[in-house]
Amino acid sequence: MTTKETLIKKLENKTATIAILGLGYVGLPLAVVFGEAGFHVTGVDPDSRKVDSLKKGESYIPDVKTEAVAKLVNSGHFTATTDFSILKEMDAVSICVPTPLRQTGDPDMSFIISATEELGKYMHKGMVVVLESTTYPGTTREVLLPKLGLEHNLTVGEDWFLAFSPERVDPGREDFTTINTPKVMGGITEACGEVASAWYQGAINIVHRVSTAEAAEMSKLLENTFRMINIGLVNELAIMCQRLDVDVWEVIDAAASKPFGFMKFTPGPGLGGHCIPIDPLYLSWKMKSFHYNARFIELASEINTNMPRYVVSRILEAMNDRGAILHGSKVLVLGAAYKPDIDDVRESPALDVIGLLKQKGALVEYHDPYIPHIHHEHDGWQMDSVSDVMKSVREADAVVIVTNHKQYDYTAIIESAKFVFDSRNATGKLGKNHEKVERL
Repeated sequence: MTTKETLIKKLENKTATIAILGLGYVGLPLAVVFGEAGFHVTGVDPDSRKVDSLKKGESYIPDVKTEAVAKLVNSGHFTATTDFSILKEMDAVSICVPTPLRQTGDPDMSFIISATEELGKYMHKGMVVVLESTTYPGTTREVLLPKLGLEHNLTVGEDWFLAFSPERVDPGREDFTTINTPKVMGGITEACGEVASAWYQGAINIVHRVSTAEAAEMSKLLENTFRMINIGLVNELAIMCQRLDVDVWEVIDAAASKPFGFMKFTPGPGLGGHCIPIDPLYLSWKMKSFHYNARFIELASEINTNMPRYVVSRILEAMNDRGAILHGSKVLVLGAAYKPDIDDVRESPALDVIGLLKQKGALVEYHDPYIPHIHHEHDGWQMDSVSDVMKSVREADAVVIVTNHKQYDYTAIIESAKFVFDSRNATGKLGKNHEKVERL
């Protein structure tokens, strides 16, 4: 049999050994799905704290239950290590490392490059590699292919196989998870796509093949650019409605009653999470090398990035209308996570709102039931969540709802607070015409 046929057979009968590089929000759920499908999976991560937790069968990610990890560890279907040399024994490797932006707005490829270089030390014939980290079109072919294949005299599509399959993790979601969210798969060659798909089809319900790695890379950027631009649209709509003295939430609900031709997006204090604020800018950055400006992306980014500042300006105006000043006032920010009911603060607009309030001289506290501590490395401040949220609500001159966690009692908050600024419409109909409440 050819190398391809031998590898596909091992993947289909699940005797192939699997490695996941990076055990975060993407890598750990993927490792568990492969393990539960019957593969023997090794998770590799340089963070010894993560590895130690997993070895004890403990999960540090809310979407992955500790019971699931413990079961796989006890059955021998999953183990974790900081030792990259284990890769020399692997048949299939998935790279799931972060891809943030630098402060200058250009892609930080250091994690992908570091993982690729480590993998490159142990490359061998009969291996399939899939990159899952979101990145710009061309990364798989331009960055991974030379370092993993060409430098080792291995012919891609014959001796080894390389593909891109974008992660589609939505933290906190229960209806669509790793196993039942369709996976896009694009190979460097036709054979690469075939091998990689054979692997993922052994654990994922649906694998959607595309013709190239670049098409798969671009599909991920389209998904999140679509969301970013539409969020930018409704954020600007909120600004316009405020000036027109029209209730933006009522307008959106009315438009959403149309059963076709409209998809509901809601405004807020800014974008958060790893994907939407960052991924479209990878595409914008890449297009600059072709002397093309991605105007929709840049305009939406400008609007969304300005939303925390707009929220703070609205708070300042609302307090002024009530005969109060922001400087020296006690402000309680409710919610630090980037979206409800999760413990993820990556790119959360709450960090910018807190920072801007502090710049205005406000005495800021925050509460989040999922996030006990915030350390903002870039701006150099850190805070602990208040322990008694309702006591802090009563003592605050202003309560700012940034993240609409479900466990908050918004009726009690309105009754106890002096003033509430609601950036998420968490107070709903109760807050619509309430004298204490100002909504975005």
